Amino acid sequence: MLRSLAGRIVGDTLRTRVFSLALAVVIVVGAAGWLAFSHIINHLTGQFGAMIAERQVQYDRHRGMAVLNAELALAESFSRAPAIVAWFKDENDPDLKARGLADMEHYRSAFADGSVFLVVNGSGNYYFNDAQQSYAANPLSYTLDPELERDSWYYATRERREGCYPNVNVDDVLKVTKVWINCLVSENGRVLGMVGTGLDLSGFIRDVVELPGRGIESIFVDQSGAVQAHPDASLVDFRSITKEMAEKQTIFALVDTAEGQRVLRALMDAAREDPNAFISAPMSMGGVERLVGVGYLDHIGWYNVTAMDLGAIIDRKVFWPVAAGTIGVLLSVALVLCIMFRVVVLGRLERVEAGLRSMREGRRASMAPDPSNDEIGRLSHAVIEMSDAITEARLDLEGQVRQRTEVLQSLANLDELTKIHNRRGFEARFATQRRRAGDAQETSGLMLVDIDHFKSINDSAGHAAGDQVVIEVARRLTAALRRVDICARWGGDEFIVLVHGCTAEGLRRVAEALGDMMRQKPIVLGSGERISATISIGATVITGEDTLDVAIGMADAALYSAKDGGRDRAVVFDREATRSIADEVLRPASGQ
Repeated sequence: MLRSLAGRIVGDTLRTRVFSLALAVVIVVGAAGWLAFSHIINHLTGQFGAMIAERQVQYDRHRGMAVLNAELALAESFSRAPAIVAWFKDENDPDLKARGLADMEHYRSAFADGSVFLVVNGSGNYYFNDAQQSYAANPLSYTLDPELERDSWYYATRERREGCYPNVNVDDVLKVTKVWINCLVSENGRVLGMVGTGLDLSGFIRDVVELPGRGIESIFVDQSGAVQAHPDASLVDFRSITKEMAEKQTIFALVDTAEGQRVLRALMDAAREDPNAFISAPMSMGGVERLVGVGYLDHIGWYNVTAMDLGAIIDRKVFWPVAAGTIGVLLSVALVLCIMFRVVVLGRLERVEAGLRSMREGRRASMAPDPSNDEIGRLSHAVIEMSDAITEARLDLEGQVRQRTEVLQSLANLDELTKIHNRRGFEARFATQRRRAGDAQETSGLMLVDIDHFKSINDSAGHAAGDQVVIEVARRLTAALRRVDICARWGGDEFIVLVHGCTAEGLRRVAEALGDMMRQKPIVLGSGERISATISIGATVITGEDTLDVAIGMADAALYSAKDGGRDRAVVFDREATRSIADEVLRPASGQ
């Protein structure tokens, strides 16, 4: 009866072996086997947990940076915008204000949240608009007061003199709660004001902090440990930049022991010293023992703290049948135990461990699937599946970062005023066209287009009118050209055009048609004033052997001839001209 009961407990395959060993061997060998197995499982669980913690910290760090980096870069660019700096120095100048507000709207539409704010230091005026254009008619929302606590965030940030600083804050006047990105506008060490944007706090928590994984908690804190993002929004420390340390709601308050708080601070210090390193340590949080990893987001000065309950992530029950089987073998015979435990259990677990080491090194699990359908076999398959999932997630994240980088690079190649290619964008497109050209003798056309008497337009009608003329000329040139042609703003009032696949006669017709187009219709300014603007064009036919400098030199020589001949005309460079003209071609482009 006992033998039958024991057989039902340990399984039929071990039933005939269980009672073949002496009681002493059962106790000694069984206890030794259990201890060995527990040690292996604990070791494997620890390695598995450390690997998951490292990947999770890196994933949280990349997600946090992916969300904030693009906004920070855009906000930094906003803080250096010439129109903003000029306006902040003379807030009451109507022209400067118009250009500043236009820049504000331009950046507002580029920010992910669709919101933007400005603070002029001299007056304390706070300008704001959101994605719903709620304040488009009057972006001047209110005036800051250094005596009011609600406005202390600005004056506390101003003391830092320069740079960008994220801060979770509630705007009591506008009734919005956001992760604000505050960038100081400075000139020669003097603070002119502040610009920035905000990310919706609930959206930030949803996209970055809230995780579908059980037992994983992602928290973002600032340098002092004040909680900036947490799955539980009630734990977020608002306005931490203006508070004394004793008033802040910090991550350390979530750690149960003073020793744990000390260890957490040490992890944060080590992460700040080496942002690429992975550091973790066990500690008790909320009465639960957790493995805590810390990463440092060096661009914004935040830490991402990932707390993992390994008991919830790795269910040790999956190992119980393996333990029971192992104990059954141990009970059969000590000698068979040593051999079988090494072959049947340890060898297979070592292969899983080798796969985990590969994952920890950033590679796919270098292991073949275990053919068995027992717990270790399923664990092997689970490790491989998890490796594939982590690899796919990493590749997806890298793809998103690459895509965002490409978008930012594309913006860097566009002229801010006209929205066509700038000099850098044209040079890149020209180089691409050169590489793709199949025939070195195939000819194309290159034109330098200059707005005649542009300085007099600026002097008489103002720089804002000059900007409108430049924008309209760019629009007309782009509309008149083919999709395969390239039009770019070369600088100031000068444009450059690359006409694919044309002869000298075809280039002449295109250049004359562009001149006629500008001549026929005056440019209507926003004020209703009409300006008759003409253009001078210097054109040249180029081959696949011509460099950009040579091509621009020839076109510049032709442009010089067009201007010298009275402007409002097009001149095509003649390669067979006299050597004196050839010498003029080889001089650097003058941009006249």
